[in-house]
Parts: sequence; C-alpha cells; structure tokens
Amino acid sequence: MLLSTPAPDTEIKDYIVVRLDKDRLPDLAQLYKAVYGTYPGAGYFSRKYDTAYTGVNYVGFIAYNRQGVPVAYYGVIPCLIQYGTERMLSAQSADTMTHPGFRYKGMFVELSNRTFDLCRDLGISLIFGFPNQNSYHGAIYKLGWVMTETMECFIIPVNSLPVESFARKLSFLQKFYRRYRQFVLNHYSLPEKGLSNAVVAEGFAGVCRNDSYLEYKQFSRTRVIRINDSTLWISDKPGLLIGDMEGVDENNFAAVIRKVKRMAMKLGVRQLQFHTSPGTRLHGLFAAHYRAMASYPVLFQDFGSTIPPAKIKFTFADIDIF
Repeated sequence: MLLSTPAPDTEIKDYIVVRLDKDRLPDLAQLYKAVYGTYPGAGYFSRKYDTAYTGVNYVGFIAYNRQGVPVAYYGVIPCLIQYGTERMLSAQSADTMTHPGFRYKGMFVELSNRTFDLCRDLGISLIFGFPNQNSYHGAIYKLGWVMTETMECFIIPVNSLPVESFARKLSFLQKFYRRYRQFVLNHYSLPEKGLSNAVVAEGFAGVCRNDSYLEYKQFSRTRVIRINDSTLWISDKPGLLIGDMEGVDENNFAAVIRKVKRMAMKLGVRQLQFHTSPGTRLHGLFAAHYRAMASYPVLFQDFGSTIPPAKIKFTFADIDIF
C-alpha cells in the first residue's frame, strides 16, 4: 500500500526529505518492515522517540520516493550525558535504515548531514553512536565521525540444553516458552525500572540515568533482578544480555556469575553476554575471569561539547537496542 505523498521540506534527486514527527512514525515502521522483514512491536517507535524529558523530540529525517514510499531514515535519540554535576544535552545515533531497493543513492550521507544541522540548531552538543559494519566506513570517511575506543564483549558459556533456541524455531512452542521464561525470571525480579550508571559513579562521563530516563527506557523489554546482594539490569529479549550491574566486586563477582549461570540453565540459554568500555571497574572484573573480544566501535560527532568524548564510557544498557 502506498502512503500519501508528504509535503516536501526540500528536494534531492528523485526524493523528498522531511523531518520526523509523531504523524510519520507509522512510515518509520513501514520502512523497518521493508528492511528487517518484520514490524517492530506495537507502539515501539512512539515510545522510543518520545524523548520529551530532554526538551527535544523527533530529531531525524525521512526520505520518500515520488510515490510517497519511505525509503531511508537517519535520526538520533536525545539524552543527557553526565560528568560529575554537569549534564549536557546529547543524542545517540539510532535506526539508520535504507530500503533494500533504494540503496547506494547517497541517502545516508544526506540525511545524516541534515540531522547534524538540526542538532546544532536544537542545542545538542554531542552525538555518539555504535555503528555496524555496514555504516562504519561511511561514518568515518564520509561524515567525519571520530572513534575514541572499541567496547569489549564478554561471552560466558552456559552448560544447558538449548531450550530457548529450539523453542524459537517452532512457532507453537514460543508462547509456552515465553510464559516459562517469565515464570523463572519473576523469582529474581525487582520493581526497579533500571540501574543508575556505574561508569558515572566511577568518575567517568556517561548517560544520565535519572528517573526520567529510566521511565523513558520502558520502551524496551528489560528487567532488574537480584542475585545475592547484587542487582543486574538484563534484557528481557532472547538470550541473556547483561546491561549493567551494581553491588559486585572482586570478592563476590564469581559467586554472582555462578548464580546467573544457574538461572540461565533453567532458561535453557547457552551463554551470557556483557559489553562495556575498557577501563571501567566492571570491565576489570570480567577481564580477570573471561576473555575480552572487540564489539562496538564508539564514535562521536562533537558540536562544541563541554565534556571531552574521551571521558565518556558505556555499558550495553546505554545502547538503544538494549
């Protein structure tokens, strides 16, 4: 079904480009379906792009062809970066998409530059991103992103039957497995909506996870669980991804991980995963027991930031896909 042709903001080749707004979120979902083969969950984009708590909303641009079909998108998600007592309006690059039938037409660069100009106008001083292999080269060599580090991933094997992956392959089992997973996790879950940022507590700069941010973050399926006297923020999506941890040190780390692995065995999950910036305390705890592997490159666009990008650290909980 073709969408109604939007009023052009500007013309570029055979496309028209308009800024994202609330009414265009269904078009974003339509593009997502064309790129990934499935629709995001109901209300996903409306919650993800409702960043009113920062004072800024809908920072991005959609390209449409002449028939009104959305064919490309680039945008950022506003947030605050905290360094000590300073909080600075920033944004995370997210949801870069180009329709498979319209690639290699320069949309990525054009939409990115328009978004950067909008960020400057809105007072967003810094953009950070974690590009995949498809967008990394263009980000560095065409758009001038600066890389400060590469996050590292720790994969911890779990000796369990592959119940989760087996259930995902058989649609009639998926509903039963989801119920079982919730039953298991409910025994560990806490009512908290997330955790404060471990890297900020260590003296680094990082995403400000205040109450407003944690309320906003409810667009994503996550849980806070208690393991002994420690708390973990985990993804409630397939697998067992740890976003951040509190109350762990060199004295209890091994015991906490053992108990998390036992929980994973009940879930039929074959591995734990955690991503973090090198140099953080949690990185040191994991690196003392497990091998670190390069994961996400950390890139920045600096529009006059008062916080040096090199001071900013991340855990997986800070990435929009968590």
